[in-house]
Amino acid sequence: MAIRIDGKALAAQVKERVRQEAERLPRRPGLAVILVGENPASKVYVNGKEKDCAECGIISFPYKLPEETTQEELLALIRRLNEDEAVDGILCQLPLPKALDEDLVIHSILPEKDVDCFHPFNVGRMSIGDPVFLPCTPAGVMEMLRAYEIPVAGKRCVVLGRSNIVGKPMAMLLNQADGTVTVCHSRTPDMAALAREADILVSAVGRTGLVTADMVKEGAVVIDVAMNRDENGKLCGDVVFDEVEPKASYITPVPGGVGPMTRAVLMQNILTAAKAHQK
Repeated sequence: MAIRIDGKALAAQVKERVRQEAERLPRRPGLAVILVGENPASKVYVNGKEKDCAECGIISFPYKLPEETTQEELLALIRRLNEDEAVDGILCQLPLPKALDEDLVIHSILPEKDVDCFHPFNVGRMSIGDPVFLPCTPAGVMEMLRAYEIPVAGKRCVVLGRSNIVGKPMAMLLNQADGTVTVCHSRTPDMAALAREADILVSAVGRTGLVTADMVKEGAVVIDVAMNRDENGKLCGDVVFDEVEPKASYITPVPGGVGPMTRAVLMQNILTAAKAHQK
């Protein structure tokens, strides 16, 4: 039976370290959070981030904009926040309404305030192993592996999904930790066969029931990044947990696994930005 990786407990430790360090800064770190529209999931995420900020001694500046907000109105707000000395980090909750250009919005945030690590400058720095920030979910996964003393060097790592937010940077960080990495996606033939080769399997597709027991090697570490809802509306990941848990050596539950660590790493990134901003 697999050991369950407790993301909530690890996240609490990270947030406590952030809180202690934030108290020693000349002023409290500040995060501007922009939410455009009425996406229910985005509202939940934003509320959670505001709660985390309060726990970590970080000031949250919420900007909740209507669905019909124009591109220029949103960019004008970001320009003001880029210049605001009280704001150390800017987070624009994705996805944006279809009328808005997400890439243009991401590129308009100053790299030193890009605490999500989405800006091409920060992605480039990460790619050469000299990061300003680390992307929150992949960095959270790496922190979990370190905390549970799960070695990556020399291991076969398989990442399911190639998104810019999770899949690609996840593969990059595993590679930088000396894992041998394969990235699978919708055009990959016989993805299940590749998944069975993994010592460390990370699923970030967003498809309920994707990873079944026959796709997992005995003793593999299984990291479920996805956040889905099943037919009963219950939160779940990509992994069929009850099937896979008996075969894995370590496994992350959903909820309570990667999600809390993603938010904790965001708090760490805000602290990093505040330290640089406040010298």
